Amino acid sequence: MKKSILQLSFLIATFLTINSFVAQQAIALTQGAEISFDKSTHDYGQIEKSANGECVFVFTNTGNQPLNITNAKGSCGCTVPSWRKKDGSSTWAPGESGEIRVRYDTKRVGVINKSVTIQSNAMNSDNITRAKKDSEGKVIGGTSTIRIKGEVKAPKTNATPMKPAQGPVNSSE
Repeated sequence: MKKSILQLSFLIATFLTINSFVAQQAIALTQGAEISFDKSTHDYGQIEKSANGECVFVFTNTGNQPLNITNAKGSCGCTVPSWRKKDGSSTWAPGESGEIRVRYDTKRVGVINKSVTIQSNAMNSDNITRAKKDSEGKVIGGTSTIRIKGEVKAPKTNATPMKPAQGPVNSSE
């Protein structure tokens, strides 16, 4: 009987220790900045050549620490993001929203399938594609990706087709 009580006590102590460790890990994961976007992809649909190629992605810092965006880069030179606040800063308090404006060069006719990679200190795994870790292996941020898609159509021309010449063709000239 004494042995059973001792084993049961050991089992309960082990369970409580593991439970405490898991709870601490969960708290550690929720401490920090988190970035949540209103959408992950903007679809232009079909737009005319030289049309306005700007779209806006709204994000919110849903974490409990300030969100700092350190860089945003388009997948090519035709896709240019901007993310800074009007005061020039790139930090958003918990609960604060901001926007990433993406300008696509619509002078290029064809299919649009581009991405913008955002580097920040956000720690939420649903929006982070690559985690950045410190020397101890603790996640300290990472990269998120937003996308644009659609198609730039060539402008329609108003030229009227020419009619072929009528009458006999004189081959002596």
